[in-house]
Amino acid sequence: MVNRARQNAHTGLVGLTFFTLFASEAWRNLIGWWGYLALGVVLLITWLVIVIRARRSLYWRALPASFVVFLVWSGLSIAWSNYTGASALGWGSTLATAFVAYAIVLTTDRAELVRGLGFALRWILALSLIFEAVVTLIVRHPVLPLWVNWGTTKIPDAFYWSQNNLLSLGPIQGIVGNRNLLGFIALLALIIFCVQLADRAVWRGSGIMWIVIAVATLVLTGSSTVIVALAAVALAAVTALWTRALRPSRRWPVYLTVGAGAVAALATTPLWWPQITALLGRSADATGRADIWNAVWGLIVERPVVGWGWISYWAPWVEPFNDLAERNGVLYLQAHNAWLDVWMQVGIIGLILFCVVALMALWRSWFLAVDRPRWDLDERRPFTAHALMPLLLLVALLAQSIAESRMLVEGGFALFVAVIVAVKMPARGLGERR
Repeated sequence: MVNRARQNAHTGLVGLTFFTLFASEAWRNLIGWWGYLALGVVLLITWLVIVIRARRSLYWRALPASFVVFLVWSGLSIAWSNYTGASALGWGSTLATAFVAYAIVLTTDRAELVRGLGFALRWILALSLIFEAVVTLIVRHPVLPLWVNWGTTKIPDAFYWSQNNLLSLGPIQGIVGNRNLLGFIALLALIIFCVQLADRAVWRGSGIMWIVIAVATLVLTGSSTVIVALAAVALAAVTALWTRALRPSRRWPVYLTVGAGAVAALATTPLWWPQITALLGRSADATGRADIWNAVWGLIVERPVVGWGWISYWAPWVEPFNDLAERNGVLYLQAHNAWLDVWMQVGIIGLILFCVVALMALWRSWFLAVDRPRWDLDERRPFTAHALMPLLLLVALLAQSIAESRMLVEGGFALFVAVIVAVKMPARGLGERR
């Protein structure tokens, strides 16, 4: 009974941590920056204590070496950073987020991790729909964050916590205050819920209900970037299931088809770009992202090798971010492309290191999804859907990284670290269980 209660408490802590990281804007809108930072420090100290008490220091070698080198290089960039204080603050935040994600995988088995992540995503989706319903039915006007005094100035739509769009069927922003982020959370939830239902880890009725909620939330956000990520995840799932059904010696048609399709997509996308964006309901400049990409590229060509210094989420009080990406009165604090962001911050050296981290994780997650683990000698035992989860989560993150930089901060970065660690030590975490 005591062990069961302790396990439930640990799973709850995993859920609270992921909830805090993914719904960080909700906390900041509700209790302000200082309250959010205090909550973050408490969680960081809690996970540090758990790791120390677990006495699993030998597992540090399971951290991917390429990722360690990337973190070191990012830290070294403080020495030549154009904004030393902000760079040190950003690197400290990155290091803390990476440690928390690593501590979760290190001390949590597969079942607890999936339950904890699912717990966090369920609460975000449920609270988001309740929040939007309250705004629409009771408040009946757009809602601003509670801790900001806006005065009488004209307020851009992007600053509202909720724009009261539920009755018009979206786009809704939920408690996270951003429709793209809420849509992506719904996509992650859809992956988790489908895997849990396929593995019969939840009651059938409950699983179907939460899948419907995730799909409804995704539709109500109207996020085109999430639609593209959803298509990429679906393609990855179909390809992995096709490959899994074949013997290794007979998989060449799959790889040939995927390779030819990728080449064709890369060759034709520029030609059909206006039609693609129109189909997604967006302008040809990706809703202003082209201007931001051009501004970031201007910084890249000035310092292409070592970059301007790691900062993670852009600090609006330092040059050049205080006026780098402003549109319609809104100052954007990311490059809206994780790869351009990394290149601008830590140069081509940092970009190569980060690409190695992502490619190695994609390689490991692919073979974890399509090949039976070496320790599982019982060929009669069917694959579980959990084996697909790291691949699908990673594909979702990588697809989103083309139009968003959230893979470098908070919940996106924590999930990325969790996946790259879990696929290197697949007997624990998100992979097959020994």
